Amino acid sequence: MTILGIPILTLIVFAPLAGVALLLFVDRSAESLAKWITLLVSGITFLFSLPLYWLFDETQAGFQFVEKVPWINTWGVEYHLGLDGITLFLVMLTTLLTFVAVLGTWTQADRHVREFMITMLLLEVGMNGVFVALDVFLFYVFWEVMLFPMYFLIGVWGSDRRLYAAIKFVVYTMTASVLMLAAILTMYFLNYKATGEFTFSLLSWYELDVGLPVQYWLFAAFALAFAVKVPMFPFHTWLPDAHVEAPTAGSVLLAGVLLKMGTYGFIRFAMPLFPEATDAALPLLITISVIGIIYGALVCMVQPDMKKLVAYSSVSHLGFVMLGLFALNAEGVEGGVLQMLNHGVSTGGLFLVVGMIYERRHTKTIAEFGGLMKVMPIYATLMLIIVLSSLGLPSLNGFVGEYLILVGIYQVSPLAAIISASAVILAAVYLLWMFQRVFFGEVDNPKNLGLKDLSLREIAVLAPLIILIVWVGVYPKPFLDKIGPSAQKFIQMVQVPASSRTQVVLAPRSGRAAPQVPHSQPERR
Repeated sequence: MTILGIPILTLIVFAPLAGVALLLFVDRSAESLAKWITLLVSGITFLFSLPLYWLFDETQAGFQFVEKVPWINTWGVEYHLGLDGITLFLVMLTTLLTFVAVLGTWTQADRHVREFMITMLLLEVGMNGVFVALDVFLFYVFWEVMLFPMYFLIGVWGSDRRLYAAIKFVVYTMTASVLMLAAILTMYFLNYKATGEFTFSLLSWYELDVGLPVQYWLFAAFALAFAVKVPMFPFHTWLPDAHVEAPTAGSVLLAGVLLKMGTYGFIRFAMPLFPEATDAALPLLITISVIGIIYGALVCMVQPDMKKLVAYSSVSHLGFVMLGLFALNAEGVEGGVLQMLNHGVSTGGLFLVVGMIYERRHTKTIAEFGGLMKVMPIYATLMLIIVLSSLGLPSLNGFVGEYLILVGIYQVSPLAAIISASAVILAAVYLLWMFQRVFFGEVDNPKNLGLKDLSLREIAVLAPLIILIVWVGVYPKPFLDKIGPSAQKFIQMVQVPASSRTQVVLAPRSGRAAPQVPHSQPERR
């Protein structure tokens, strides 16, 4: 499909660059114009992504809207883009949250506004590119492109300890990137040894059968890189600092989109490329996920800062996502992918509402508030909906994903399911306790008496997120129908017998048999 003669995925990925080009000609003093250009471009990019939903064939498990053009022939690099049911909603979530983040920080971006907006648009290019790249070289380029705009968002427009948080973010992410790059180059040469062809095509790499000792090392490199990005316990320590010091827009995109690149990496790279290593590592990965779920929830209960509480809640919630993926059954994987969308909507919304109160009071400390229900009733109502979504209240989006994940993991490990389910109770404790301290009781602090309720702009910022929260919670079928075939294909790829793959044996095989594909699912060739 093309729009204005341009393939739709290319248009979605690179449309923000048109905004960057326009902003370069805007005078630095024209702050309002810079905001309007960015809002318009991000809004148009979101509109470009909407046809993907209606035109996507939910009966097909493979990649759709594929674009493939030779790029660097000497290295076997191609400009290769595609989209499946797993990445469909991640792309749409990225375009929506970018638009919402720009509108939500309309009055908060008060210095170097033009540069701030350029950074936001460049970040959107990198984020969308990561999700649709099917050439691994191109994927890595987008992965790195995404890193530096977020570094500048934190380091330039962040809070008091912004430089420390930005450097910590880069150090962790760059270390992970080096591991991934080493694994990518190894796979590149292994593919050449097996096929005689230099290529970065991910689809070609899926057909390789790497010897087990090397496979374990490569899986570890990819898994560590993506575990840092998720972030899984114990690689999470960069996240609270980055969230607390980042501006609101940075926190929204960091939680809503960037963390999903880690979970996406497991789905697209680490697990299907190395199925036997995945099988061997599953007990450890499930254990780490359960620990992260409980640890994140317990740490949230003692946080005095609203933003840090929301940040640590991501460690717990994304532990649920990973648990669903590691269940390797339809319920778990579909729930995990859906929960990636749910977390982006709910946690992105939480960071927005925290940013709105911070803009008014310049503090995020819970003890500074109390009785805000009487002063800001609209704000309290909308925040309550988002809080209930995050803790998994039935009829809201968070419940659907968590329920499917728990059903899926129960089939694999009832103990893991029971322990993880307790985090739902803990989430209710730390979120409702935070809400009670902020909104109920008397207005003890006189600084809160004159606070203004939400403006029409701020209501418009939260409205699409509230709609999604209710829609997915009440009627998740349209989302699960599109996710389902791709989720089943992912399960099949991780369980595919090694005998159906092109062998490139670098060391003696262990003789361990991979799980057999169910008869109802054809073997991958």
